[in-house]
Amino acid sequence: MAIKIYKPTTPSRRFITNIDRSGLSDARPPRGLREKLQAHAGRDAYGHISTRHQGGGHKKMYRIVDFKRDKDGVPGHIAGIEYDPYRSAHIARVHYRDGEKRYIIAPEGLLVGAVIMSGDSAEFTVGNTLPLSKIPLGMQVHNVELVPGLGGKLVRSAGCAATLMAREGSYAHLRMPSGEVRLIPVHARATIGTVSNADHSKISLGKAGRSRWRGIRPGVRGVAMNPVDHPMGGGEGRASGGHPTTPWGKPCGGKKTRTRSKRSDYIIKDRRSSK
Repeated sequence: MAIKIYKPTTPSRRFITNIDRSGLSDARPPRGLREKLQAHAGRDAYGHISTRHQGGGHKKMYRIVDFKRDKDGVPGHIAGIEYDPYRSAHIARVHYRDGEKRYIIAPEGLLVGAVIMSGDSAEFTVGNTLPLSKIPLGMQVHNVELVPGLGGKLVRSAGCAATLMAREGSYAHLRMPSGEVRLIPVHARATIGTVSNADHSKISLGKAGRSRWRGIRPGVRGVAMNPVDHPMGGGEGRASGGHPTTPWGKPCGGKKTRTRSKRSDYIIKDRRSSK
């Protein structure tokens, strides 16, 4: 997908960029593959703000995506590549031979009309899902399961891919997009290819209104608040606020807060050591 730029007809229009979605299908999601999610605006069951900077935004329907890819041995053809308002990647609508329809995360290079398959006997082509024990070393994969049978949890964002580095016993070594090398059970499934819409990171919103359309409310700097509202607030003039902290006093901005005694048995190489 290409990046669209606009003529500067207004001050905010000058900086807006967007993804060119002219090649995507504009078909309405099938009734069984969409549902309405209840909006909470960052509030908990008591109506208190539990997640700041959320609220408003355009109405949208949630597309039910098949992360398990457990329809083994049944070929399906790609009927369309569509936009999903709930995720950065595009999704593909699959029509299986037995008549069932599902959505999957669309990998880069998957075209309308292509045939995909899941299972141990699937070929090593883009869009096919296999256990890590069957995928050749060095291949790039996405939608990776942490626990076999529970569906893909890792590497689902636009442009991301993990690399299968090695297999040792009942675990595979997977290099994540962050550079972390992690142990994943060899019976866990993954989909071959890189997630689509890699240009998503190049989008410039251009104005505050586009953030509001996405349900993102404004954030206020801690140093601009009063001492009663934030640990970094107050002071005479333009005070720096001291050490960076969260509104609840926890150090941030580079301070290591992970418990030293907490083990990470499944992390072979930390993401920070690779940079």
